[in-house]
Amino acid sequence: MPTLTKLYSLEEAARHNTADDCWVVVDGKIYDVTKYLDDHPGGADVLLEVTGKDAKVEFDDAGHTKSAKELMQDYFIGELDPTPNIPEMEVFRKEQDVNFASKLMASAAQYWPIPATVVGISVVIAVLYARQK
Repeated sequence: MPTLTKLYSLEEAARHNTADDCWVVVDGKIYDVTKYLDDHPGGADVLLEVTGKDAKVEFDDAGHTKSAKELMQDYFIGELDPTPNIPEMEVFRKEQDVNFASKLMASAAQYWPIPATVVGISVVIAVLYARQK
């Protein structure tokens, strides 16, 4: 039966990057190696350098033995969260214009000569048409 493990983001693992609190990610698995820093054959600095990223390449390049890989299981605390980090979407709502009526009146006051001209020309045409009959 599969066991459930805690999921952590890479950003969360990266925050644990001091000698008092050190997490290392290797191949998508997260290890709290804080208690192992003094015992690590390569020194604590090697582990502190790889916090905040997946250190699989560095781990494999170092040529760790089978017993070293088995020892890692003692420090296993969880896995990287496989879901992509999608930023939260911001919702913008166009505010309803409460001054619509006042803006309409201002526009009408500004452009009143246009409809007045149209009405005047229409009256003149109507009068001229009526005289012809």
